[in-house]
Amino acid sequence: MPFVKINELETYYEVHGKGETIVLLHNGFSCAKMWEEVFPILVEAGYRVVMYDRRGYGRSEGGPDFDEYYNRNSFRAENITAMESLMQFIGINRFHIVGQCEGGVVGIDYILKHSHHVKTLTVASTLCHSKTTLEEFNRHKFPKPFQQLSPEIQEKYFYWHGHERAELFFKLCSKYGGAYGRDVFDLRSLLSRVTCPVLVMYPDRGYFFEVEQGLTFYRHLPKGELAVFPRCGHNIHEHYPEQYAQQALNFLDRCKEEIA
Repeated sequence: MPFVKINELETYYEVHGKGETIVLLHNGFSCAKMWEEVFPILVEAGYRVVMYDRRGYGRSEGGPDFDEYYNRNSFRAENITAMESLMQFIGINRFHIVGQCEGGVVGIDYILKHSHHVKTLTVASTLCHSKTTLEEFNRHKFPKPFQQLSPEIQEKYFYWHGHERAELFFKLCSKYGGAYGRDVFDLRSLLSRVTCPVLVMYPDRGYFFEVEQGLTFYRHLPKGELAVFPRCGHNIHEHYPEQYAQQALNFLDRCKEEIA
């Protein structure tokens, strides 16, 4: 299993395939394991795929101050610095990004800092703006403690983060919302500055965000496209992994002349 030290912490990453690079960015509760059904399709289509666990997620070290890191104002900026360090280590100069939920936010933030590196962005189930603070939002969406979650959901956390960390990780992410939870969350003012082509994929009946969020996201992009998945919950990659990957691949095909 490959690791690289970033800021003195072990960061887990994987590289698969050959060709143009797609960087897959996991959501705010899981890790690179969430892409297990998606990435082989991208590799089969002739792309090189890079996946990694952000600091404290999955197999990457969080460090003794992970709780503080997760809640401080610099959380988003530090994610981008770490991602850029990994890209430099692997030796990737230009690439596509696919981000699920919070991974889409990381993708937006990365483009705003390093737009010259990114050819296209695909986001899926990513929040555009909130009506309350995310701390309030999380209290409503996550009313149960870890021990009262369904066995299926608990097993996911064990698989992603290990038996020792699963419950603590869920409590931290669901209760406090981290740096995102301090204020009302809003990407709208940033999206007009994203000048590369962007595909927004959204479920029509997600538990966390209503489908109108996807439409708002799309309408604020200079070069946006929108794909809505019918009869689909928040985790599109779990409900329809083949269609998820194929939508992204079709989008990249449509963008080839523009980004050549």
